[in-house]
Amino acid sequence: MNVLKNMEIIFTVTLALACSAAYVSTLPEAQARGDTQTAVQTASAMPTVVVSAKRLTPAEKRASLLEEQRAAGANSANI
Repeated sequence: MNVLKNMEIIFTVTLALACSAAYVSTLPEAQARGDTQTAVQTASAMPTVVVSAKRLTPAEKRASLLEEQRAAGANSANI
């Protein structure tokens, strides 16, 4: 019975080591070395979107919604 328990422990430890080795091998080289300069360069290269537009007033929003509803009704009538 002890042999089976020991084999179970050996299997569990081997599986844990294999999973952790597979995870570590998938990390980018910069993260594995701890190279923060490369990590900062990759983070700063991320594209960002800046939206600079004024908000619609409630009357403008209502007019826009009515216009969209009319356009949707015209499109469904053409089908």
